[in-house]
This record gives sequence, structure tokens and C-alpha cells, in this order.
Amino acid sequence: MASNNTKNTWLLILVASLGYFVDIYDLIIFSIVRVRSFEDIGVAEELMRVKGEFVLNMQMGGLLLGGLIWGVIADKYGRVRVLFGSILLYSLANIYNGFVHDVTTYGIVRFIAGIGLAGELGAGITLVSESMHRSKRGYGTMLVAGVGVLGAILAYFVSEWFDWRTAYFVGGGMGIVLLLMRVGTFESGLFTQSIGHGHVPKGSLKLLFMDKDRLRRYVYCLCIGLPIWFVVGVLVTQAPEIGKALGAKDMLSAGKGVMFTYLGISVGDFLAGLLAQWLKSRKKVVLLCQILILVSSLWYLNSTGIGESKFMFLAFFMGLGVGYWATFVTISAEQFGTNLRATVATTAPNFVRGALIPSTLLYGYFVDLWGIIAAATITLVLLTGIAIFALTQLEESFDKDLNYYEE
Repeated sequence: MASNNTKNTWLLILVASLGYFVDIYDLIIFSIVRVRSFEDIGVAEELMRVKGEFVLNMQMGGLLLGGLIWGVIADKYGRVRVLFGSILLYSLANIYNGFVHDVTTYGIVRFIAGIGLAGELGAGITLVSESMHRSKRGYGTMLVAGVGVLGAILAYFVSEWFDWRTAYFVGGGMGIVLLLMRVGTFESGLFTQSIGHGHVPKGSLKLLFMDKDRLRRYVYCLCIGLPIWFVVGVLVTQAPEIGKALGAKDMLSAGKGVMFTYLGISVGDFLAGLLAQWLKSRKKVVLLCQILILVSSLWYLNSTGIGESKFMFLAFFMGLGVGYWATFVTISAEQFGTNLRATVATTAPNFVRGALIPSTLLYGYFVDLWGIIAAATITLVLLTGIAIFALTQLEESFDKDLNYYEE
């Protein structure tokens, strides 16, 4: 029986890992094919930035809304239902995305895809965390995220090899295949056990946001993830502009930078998971990652005359630092009881992604005052400082018993 349970658990980790792989592919494919797809549907060059922000914000809006929807569903009706429902929605949306011919439809489809994409990681991490022994669950979540972020690498190469419409078809097709693989995936024992506790409210946003202690814990969980998307969304994505300000020898490629950053994130997720198991502490690992983010990012922002090879190395190095993504989601899940765990684990990563909006607004304000390099440096140090403070306010959750409820 034990051998059979172990086999089922590894099957669960496999499908959760592949699910996140497809999730990441579909999450960033627009950023990679934006210019070519806009050219094909007739968007004027001078309108590409504005139209691109519209479509990206539509996807982000879908992620924020979807995080709430799927989180509540996962706690009320089960983690597996979210895995099935979310992947079906974003797979169909991505297939349809390959047929769009105008920006408005493009934005609407990315909004729907965003809703679907919001459910995968949180439900997967929650399901794996609740299905493994508490001293070993870090290995499971490490594998989910470490394998998953490699989807960004595939997205880059598919976009290089094929037409942009085909790139969307590939993402949707992978999702449908994965959906068939999920047949037989079992539900979390802790969630199944919670069904018998009918008096305990499940997936209640009021329970999460109307209690000061729970709200405080939730906000601190969000804060420890703040530097992640600033590094990816600004320092790497705006590499051409930052490179110009540094007097780069050649135009720095944001596309290649994203690829090397995600490669670093994948390696970082594995290393962070292993180190957490060795140190028996997730907080120590996140602290080390924050320090690594500061060192690598400040090195990058002070690299006058930077060349392409050094940029690729530093993009990978910064990726190692932000590779605590899975650890961040795991910490968030472990801070709350079974009846709120999926809601937190699903909304937290999506709200952190959404936090890039105020971060970039602050960064833009600083750019107007002091220029792009100083602005990036100040914003990064500020976000990292907030993350480190928030980390000190959370309890260590390694080896924590998750069989309890929030009441």
C-alpha cells in the first residue's frame, strides 16, 4: 500500500510539474511574440507600445481575478477540480489566440487565458504540499517549480522556429495533452478530511481579510515576493534601455535575457529547495536569495560598457536569486490552515505579479527624477528591504503540521 501511495504521489508531482511548465509557456508567450503578432495583424509601429500594454494589462487583470476565483474553488470544492478547470480554460483560450486578427479580440482572449493561468501553480503547490510527508514536501514543490519554469525556454525556441500563431497552438495543444494525463490524479487527503468538518468555512475571503492577524500574515507573504517580478519585469525586460544608459557595446536583447533569467530561476528553484531541506529552514533560504538578488542586480546596474555575454551571465545570476519562487509559494501555503490554504497559495503569486504595476509606477517616478540607473537601484533596494523585513515577521514553516483549520 505504501509503495502504491508513493507511486501516486510521484505521478501527482509529475503532472503538477508539467502543468506549471505549460502554464509558464502560455504566461510569457505574448511578451515573446508581441512585435511579430502585432505586425501581422496590422498594428502601426508607433502604437505597439500602447497596444502591447493594453493586451498585457488584460492578461494581468485575468490573473488577478482568476487567482481569487480558483483559490476559493480549490478550498470549497477541491484542488484537483481547479487543476482540470484552469488548464482547460487557458488551453482553449491559447488555441483561439492563434486565430485573432485585431487587438481588441487579442486582449479579451488574453484576459480569459489569464483567468485560466491563475489557478495552476497555487493549486499544484497546495496539492503536492498536502500529499507529502511534512519533512519531504519541499522536494515536491521544488520539482514542480524547477521543471515548470523551463516552459519559458521552450517558449523562446518555439517562437524562433515557428510562426506566432503556431506558437499559441503549441501552448494550447500541450495543455490538452496534459489534461488527458491528469486522469487518475487524486485529491489531497487533508482536503478530503476537511469535507467532514461542515461547520468550518472554506475559501472564505471574509475569513482571510477581516481578521487582523490573518491579513497581516497574508500581506507579509506577499511582501517577500516583491523583488521577483521587478527583476524579471524591469531589469531584464528593459535591458535595451538599461544597456543604453550603461553605454553597452551592443543592444542588449530582452528576449535572450528572459531566457537566461528563467534558466537561472529553474536552477535556483532546485537549489533553494535542496538548501531548505538541508538547513531545515525556508526563511534562511529566502534571506540568502534576497542577498543574491541585491549583489547580482547591483553588479548589473553598475556594469558600465556591458557586453552581451556579461549580460547573459548576469541575467542567469539574477535568475538564481529570484529562484525562490516555489519557496515563496510554499511558505504562503504553509502559513494558513487547510480551509484557506489554496486560496492563499493561488492568490499570492498572482497578487505579487500584479504588484509589478505599483512597483513600475514608483520606478517611473524615480526615472523622471534621477534617471533610469538610479531609479532601478533605489526601487530594487526598497523592494528588497521590504521583503527582508516581512520575512522576519513570519514564522518558520519548515516541517510544520498542516492538518489544522482557520476559524
